[in-house]
Amino acid sequence: MFDEYDVIVVGAGHAGCEAAAAAANMGSKVLLITMNMNTIAQMSCNPAMGGVAKGQIVREIDALGGYSGIVTDKTMVQFRMLNRSKGPAMWSPRAQSDRMLFAMEWRQMLEDTPNIDFWQEMVTRILVKGDKVVGVRTGMGIEIKGKTVVLTNGTFLNGIIHIGEKQFGGGRAAEKAAVGITEQLVELGFESGRMKTGTPARVDGRSLDYSKMEIQDGDEEVTGFSFKKVANLKQQRPCHVTYTNPEVHTILQEGFDKSPMFAGRIKGIGPRYCPSIEDKINRFAERDRHQLFVEPEGWNTVEIYVNGFSSSLPEDVQYRAMRKIVGFENAKMFRPGYAIEYDFFPPTQLEMSLETKRIKHLFFAGQINGTTGYEEAACQGFMAGINAHLKIKDEEPFVLKRSEAYIGVLIDDLINKGTNEPYRMFTSRAEYRILLRQDNADLRLTEKGHQLGIADDERLQNVQTKRESVDRIVDFFSSFSVDPDVVNGTLEANDSAPLRQKVKMVTVVNRPQINIDILANAIPQLQSFLSNFDKESIIQSEIQMKYAGYIKKEEEMVERLNRLEDVKLYPEFDYSQIKSLSAEAREKLNTIKPRTLGQASRISGVSPSDVSVLMVHLGR
Repeated sequence: MFDEYDVIVVGAGHAGCEAAAAAANMGSKVLLITMNMNTIAQMSCNPAMGGVAKGQIVREIDALGGYSGIVTDKTMVQFRMLNRSKGPAMWSPRAQSDRMLFAMEWRQMLEDTPNIDFWQEMVTRILVKGDKVVGVRTGMGIEIKGKTVVLTNGTFLNGIIHIGEKQFGGGRAAEKAAVGITEQLVELGFESGRMKTGTPARVDGRSLDYSKMEIQDGDEEVTGFSFKKVANLKQQRPCHVTYTNPEVHTILQEGFDKSPMFAGRIKGIGPRYCPSIEDKINRFAERDRHQLFVEPEGWNTVEIYVNGFSSSLPEDVQYRAMRKIVGFENAKMFRPGYAIEYDFFPPTQLEMSLETKRIKHLFFAGQINGTTGYEEAACQGFMAGINAHLKIKDEEPFVLKRSEAYIGVLIDDLINKGTNEPYRMFTSRAEYRILLRQDNADLRLTEKGHQLGIADDERLQNVQTKRESVDRIVDFFSSFSVDPDVVNGTLEANDSAPLRQKVKMVTVVNRPQINIDILANAIPQLQSFLSNFDKESIIQSEIQMKYAGYIKKEEEMVERLNRLEDVKLYPEFDYSQIKSLSAEAREKLNTIKPRTLGQASRISGVSPSDVSVLMVHLGR
């Protein structure tokens, strides 16, 4: 019935979809297996993509040739660039999506991708021969051979849904849990754990009074996520902001005795940075209100997502408390919020390629690795799909460094530090965030994606054109001198000191109060020159000029630290032989088996003195 596949992807969430697309576009014959073909790329929680650091990840996936950015741009109902008031390292795109269109567009793009087959059924076991995976077995007993297998099971592994004192098996509302895989992997020697996440109630937007809430419109200028420029958002749907209050908190507290979290029925650890509303009012008892974002689920639906009101309290408690929120006095609930517990596998059991150390040709991606968020899952799936293809070609794995991408930061954190709570990406996790901006993801990564065979020729040509344009603009500003009489009026109008003599224009644009648009309005010659370039290249050149000193410092830091990355370590080496290492370092190094001295230096528990010992041992 089935031929042997190059790559079998189990699960069709954000990780599974990107994994299947990446491997297929590189030429692998792919089978994507899901329990429900109608929920491919389902947005299980909030109907949005991007946000702080997460937006950078989506841009990186797109720059490499992935699909998430394109799908988001085609299906968004609102777009905002967050943190515009801060430096460009903090700018983060975020889009409110049409949930149904998002899933439909993802499925259409997968169906239009050559080399991808689909199968609807639960996978209950992987097929293992020796220390290598050779396929999967389904609930109907069908065995499908595969040269590699990528597990992207999300929250489905032995998932349990909690609403108050009620609990029932499920990987998502109205969908059954996946059973069998965890038990088999534990038998094979893998360590597993439990995590918890949650989602808020969905309500009927027709029952809300938006006049009592703050309106939150999208940006006038919609740049979108994809460098292919597919965004065409002529109008946008607004979001709204409201707040909880002491009355809401009192009602919620009345249900604490039936809370599965406080009663101890939930054993898994929840996300620190996205707590439930009951957790918020318990941990931050001094606050008399918490912000809520009222987000539409799409263009043609009245369903509303109440961002910030995640809860696993009894449904009647949720309902009574919700009706005390300003604007929600007559709210009608579509379905209550709930918490879900699921199995995960500590990611220290993986290679940097996301291949498991214990079973060859088996890859993990997404929430199975202890992460939370669509974007974190999607980038892991994308990398796992690439490396599954490279594995069967017997080629070196594709690994991004921390200095090259937020994707590299995320995977490096997971492998070397592990996580005992749902991992979420923040800009603060990246030590090179001035280099890893959302605006230059294509300049950093598209050539790599093209070499892999995922990013097409058009993308590469666009990057080359952009790079040439930026260089021309920077050269112009560095060589063109501006006269004080021409710009002093503009400078004074923008609270900037007047010039006393002619200076190169680059020194003027580097002033904090001045930007290229301001200068172009004052200098006709500059305006004429810039008319030859697109806005993205102009913005990129301005960032490079304004932050040249900071960028150079980070590049020098990267160069110094990369020397450690060039020092190779042997994965089979027994670190217990080096007695001068600390006991913790010996234990951690033997567990993780780093491939380079740089990787060893980032392992939690390995101190700088331990790194020095290793360098001496290596004759350095």
